[in-house]
Amino acid sequence: MKARILILTAGYGEGHNAAARALEAAFNEESPGSALVVDIFALSCPRLNALVRRAYLAAINGTPKLWKLVYALMDRPGLQARGSRLLRTPSRTLQAVIDLERPAAICSTFPAYAALLQPLVRQGRLGIPHFNIVTDSISINSIWWRPGCDGWFVPNEDTAQVMRAAGVDGSRIHVSGFPVTAFFRRNQGILTRPALDAGGTPRVLYIVNSGTRNAEATARRLLAQEGWDITCTVGRDDSLRRLLTELAQGRPRPASILGWTDQIPRLLMTHHVVVSKAGGATTQEAIAARCPMVVNQVVPGQEEGNCELLLRHRAGALATTPDAVIEALEGAFAHGGNGWRQWHAALGPIARPDAARCAAAQVLAHIGASHADTSAGLFEALR
Repeated sequence: MKARILILTAGYGEGHNAAARALEAAFNEESPGSALVVDIFALSCPRLNALVRRAYLAAINGTPKLWKLVYALMDRPGLQARGSRLLRTPSRTLQAVIDLERPAAICSTFPAYAALLQPLVRQGRLGIPHFNIVTDSISINSIWWRPGCDGWFVPNEDTAQVMRAAGVDGSRIHVSGFPVTAFFRRNQGILTRPALDAGGTPRVLYIVNSGTRNAEATARRLLAQEGWDITCTVGRDDSLRRLLTELAQGRPRPASILGWTDQIPRLLMTHHVVVSKAGGATTQEAIAARCPMVVNQVVPGQEEGNCELLLRHRAGALATTPDAVIEALEGAFAHGGNGWRQWHAALGPIARPDAARCAAAQVLAHIGASHADTSAGLFEALR
């Protein structure tokens, strides 16, 4: 019988869902039909979950200083313990899903699930391994590790060092990388960018997220650079898409203005630089594509670590005004793209496009070893 892997996610930031989907695909590639993704919060309290999600997005986009305070409060053990008592309805739903699916292991890409699962472990109602798939880097909240689990898969060594310093058992920390779609792994060396040192035209991708500051001003400055190919994705902001489409007409170099698109992985692998806020999914997909990033906005808390990761490895730049964005790009493309090549090379050691497959293989190996140990124990008992 195929091992059933339950993957738990939540819609608070695209990074959690992106990692969950990539993991699901990796498990099902290894063993078709073996994995299932569930958002317990959306399933148990759909209306309340939608309200909280809207409040979360409003906080990170409209009142980042307030969100930074909330993020710091969540780091306190006492508040975490009190918060877990407020999650009784999701906890009951989670237990029902576990009873129905009877998984061989649980992977969670959202940190609150550990607080829901640990009481079940203490009560002897959960006898299967649980792994946390950490989707943040460096500035990670302790809710990722305080409740405990059987192991943590982290996106980079920098994050592993933070957790070891906090007292987490290093033998249970696996530096697997951030789970990204297999598209990045399958297209390494296939999709290419023009060689800047041979006179190729720089290609710049600008991803406009909801709540992005100076979006129109930044796009105008980019479209004014006549020697660059520009692609702007504006999501569901139709008014901005129409405005930028008009501005792009008559440029000597191509410009693509896109609404919502599922082609971000391909765009990252065919552009030299991406300009975007330091969201978890975008940052990690850019790393997997080895597409250097100019960060133009950072949400306090979890996104600070994403930006720090790029800066620490000299694989991008922080530029929070339209003028600073252009200055960073001009510096990268100058002298035949020498600065860009340094950024691109720096991404090599931290790029893990096969992260999802590696994490899935390790989880399945753990399940196999556990089953082997159980079988051996039963055999000894029967002798």
